[in-house]
Amino acid sequence: MTLSQSSWVERYGPDYQQALSILSEGSVRRKFDPYLDIDWDAPELALDDNDPRWVLSSELDPLGATEWYRSQSPRRQIEIGKWRTANVVKVGAAFESVLIRGLMQYVMKLRNGSPEFRYCLHEMTEECNHIQMFQELINRIGVDVPGMRPAFRRLSPLIGVAGGYAHIILFLGILGGEEPIDHYQKAMIRQGETLPPLVERVMQIHIAEESRHISFAEEFLRVHIPNLGPVDKALCGLAFPLAMRWLVGEIMVPPAEFAERFDIPAEVMDEAFWDSPVSRRILAGYFGEMRTLARELGLMNPLTRALWEALGIDGPTTRYRGEPQRRNPAVAAATQLPVVGSVVGWLAA
Repeated sequence: MTLSQSSWVERYGPDYQQALSILSEGSVRRKFDPYLDIDWDAPELALDDNDPRWVLSSELDPLGATEWYRSQSPRRQIEIGKWRTANVVKVGAAFESVLIRGLMQYVMKLRNGSPEFRYCLHEMTEECNHIQMFQELINRIGVDVPGMRPAFRRLSPLIGVAGGYAHIILFLGILGGEEPIDHYQKAMIRQGETLPPLVERVMQIHIAEESRHISFAEEFLRVHIPNLGPVDKALCGLAFPLAMRWLVGEIMVPPAEFAERFDIPAEVMDEAFWDSPVSRRILAGYFGEMRTLARELGLMNPLTRALWEALGIDGPTTRYRGEPQRRNPAVAAATQLPVVGSVVGWLAA
């Protein structure tokens, strides 16, 4: 261990260094390449414009849960579902680019010997692969979607760079962007054969690698937030739910072109995002693990809890990473599922 590494470990502890080492080795040993691990031209992965699996889930998608959507013809439901799926993928690619900008700004400030440098570069490499994978999928779906809403699209280069200089906020934002997509994709995979096979394959790869990225962001906050002063920690407590609520809106709410293209009434869009009881349940469900993390970090107090509630993202916490959302808490208790280890532990196996 070099002198600079020794100083780094002294400040952040050996457990954090070990976690970074495991995550970095995982990125070397368990990685995906979009053009090696997906056979894009395989007949079984071919996309079909008439595939009923494009129809939005009435349980997991806030628009799919509306009576208006369910009353549309099967053909119309497929068209809307295909456009929405492609746009969410496009938004995901744009968010990955913001993350890369922020991480690059951050790592270039790190001292020699920092284990964070290596892992962040691994993560950025994986995010570049994800952008390629997402864009290839969009091209094959064949729908010309815009992705991010206009304001965020214009601000995204500045947001990424600014995040590199406010690194705690950057990592709160990383979780705010990654967690809703990760939660949604896992829920879709759990439903079984409800997705076109190529879309499912892309989701599987993204979930596998994104688990490392989310684990790193959580570990980063666990060691960096305790070093903050009381004022900065209080500000982080307020920034956490604000970042979650802002970014879930940018990622999950489609741009205005969507409603215009499919003549979706304004009241239906309001119902779906996020005025109805069903859509509010979906919204709050994205953040069970983040509420657990906020509590563990000491960022959940009466004031911040009131903010989570006012933003519509309060609710129960999770018992373990990746716990499925259940409508009835009694069902969760009755299942008596074992607590699974963290992703760090999984990668060490």
